[in-house]
Amino acid sequence: MHRVARTILIIIIAGVIFFGQRWYRYVNNKTSPYDEVGIELNSAMPAPVRKWGCDKLHANFPKSLPPYGCQAEDGKSWM
Repeated sequence: MHRVARTILIIIIAGVIFFGQRWYRYVNNKTSPYDEVGIELNSAMPAPVRKWGCDKLHANFPKSLPPYGCQAEDGKSWM
């Protein structure tokens, strides 16, 4: 039973590291704020983490329209 629990824990930790790294690369990229996988990962983050990511994206792309998940209520300005 301990072996199964340990295996599940390792899989969960590996998933968090993999997706966390992918999300972090997205919010720090300098090429485009419209990466589909990055947008979905950012949209799935808790509100404070998503806000931080959106702020990083806005700093890198100040003249771009915000991607899904970073839009304010008007849909055209950053959150």
